[in-house]
Amino acid sequence: MPIPELDTPALVVDVDRLETNLARMAGRAEAAGIDLTPHAKTHKCVPLARRQLAHGARGLTVATLDEAELFADGGCDRLFIAYPCWAGGDRAARLRALHERVELRVGVDSVTGADQLAAAIRGADHPLTVLIEVDCGGRRSGVTPDRIRDLVTHCLRIGLDVAGAFCHPGHAYTSPGQVPGAAADERAALTTAGAVLTWLLDRPPVLSGGSTPTALDGLAHPLTEVRPGTYVFGDRQQMHLAAVPEDEIALVVAARVVSVPRAGEAVLDAGSKALSSDRPAWLTGHGWIAEAPEATVAALTEEHAVVRGLRRPPAVGDLVRVVPNHVCTAVNLGREITVVSDGKIVDMWPVGPGARR
Repeated sequence: MPIPELDTPALVVDVDRLETNLARMAGRAEAAGIDLTPHAKTHKCVPLARRQLAHGARGLTVATLDEAELFADGGCDRLFIAYPCWAGGDRAARLRALHERVELRVGVDSVTGADQLAAAIRGADHPLTVLIEVDCGGRRSGVTPDRIRDLVTHCLRIGLDVAGAFCHPGHAYTSPGQVPGAAADERAALTTAGAVLTWLLDRPPVLSGGSTPTALDGLAHPLTEVRPGTYVFGDRQQMHLAAVPEDEIALVVAARVVSVPRAGEAVLDAGSKALSSDRPAWLTGHGWIAEAPEATVAALTEEHAVVRGLRRPPAVGDLVRVVPNHVCTAVNLGREITVVSDGKIVDMWPVGPGARR
């Protein structure tokens, strides 16, 4: 970037930075003796997933059946749906079909959800593997550690194969200062879960955790598996939460100045449909502009980004690189990723359903 012929707004990935990020996290996991099963909801892109697997990832984590089917079709044969997947309606048949063609694990955090999963795969030639979701402080889904025993016992009774437990330290995103505490909460919750599971199971349990900021903060016992997602690209949140430097950010939203209505202001063609409206309370603005780090992306409408605080007046037609606040939601809004190396377009990667290249 900037590439004059680029049609904006566009998701643009520097493939050399991307490869460095992939290798760095794979090295961290290997050094810690922990399986890397990255969360592919960040990119929903088969070509990128293949690069993660080539770097030693043991499989992929996903959030939805759609994502699981996408990556199964793309050749990934080990998938973890890290979500309390509801297997009702036609989802039951889809889950069973997926179970029969890949090594599948699914999250569960309730007796009712477990019953649905067991019904969906009843009669299959091997049991469905589940991991119990534990709430480690994010107060989203997941059972509290004191309720693990009853849910594990029920899952085993109805024929599910309980492999271990998982959690997501989402409260690491509350503010930059929360990351070490969230990582400690994750380890504490998984230690408790591990003790219960070791007593109930006939093998050492999988203890799966992770987010990008806590993974970058350090990987330690009792984790046996880590599931970061955002590390592949980086974003503005990670620049603050995990001190990711600008030269490690692999994805930007390329945008063009379409209006300069007032002094110190400009309007870009990347609104909420390109950058998303996701903004944590501790961040000001809706992205970071590499060419104008002093400025604020102050307001978004669907097709407009209003930038204020510019020191140098831009010209209509100028290209800029915007680092989104939250890269997962920004990528989810796109259809393809423009891949660049040394300032030249080298490939186009499809995103989401139908991305089979």
